Amino acid sequence: MTVEPGLIIIIDDEPDMLWALENVLLKHGHSVHKADSALEALSIMNALRFDIALLDAKLPDMEGLELAVKIKEINPDISIIMISGYYYRDDDNMQKAVASGLVSSFVAKPFDHMELLELVESARPHP
Repeated sequence: MTVEPGLIIIIDDEPDMLWALENVLLKHGHSVHKADSALEALSIMNALRFDIALLDAKLPDMEGLELAVKIKEINPDISIIMISGYYYRDDDNMQKAVASGLVSSFVAKPFDHMELLELVESARPHP
């Protein structure tokens, strides 16, 4: 597995969301990879080690929380930021996922770019 410090994977099935997230992160100096499905994300994650995953809660081939469990099996140290237009911060499933450590934080769509960048910065490992 290749290790590239500060690497972020964006997992979302909406092309516009992938593009927007990638551009915001690149503009602020982050290194990113994109996946538009759970299976693609898992394939990439078996080859590269990521510090952070920006994960859509609803994907066509797998629920986001189910994928989060699989991601943590591959890389227990990764920080997962769940992004959703379906769930909200006070949703029981999201609260349990955050409380258990499965998900580092949650952001609802639509979100402010600065809010997302602050979550990414706080999720980055600091030596």
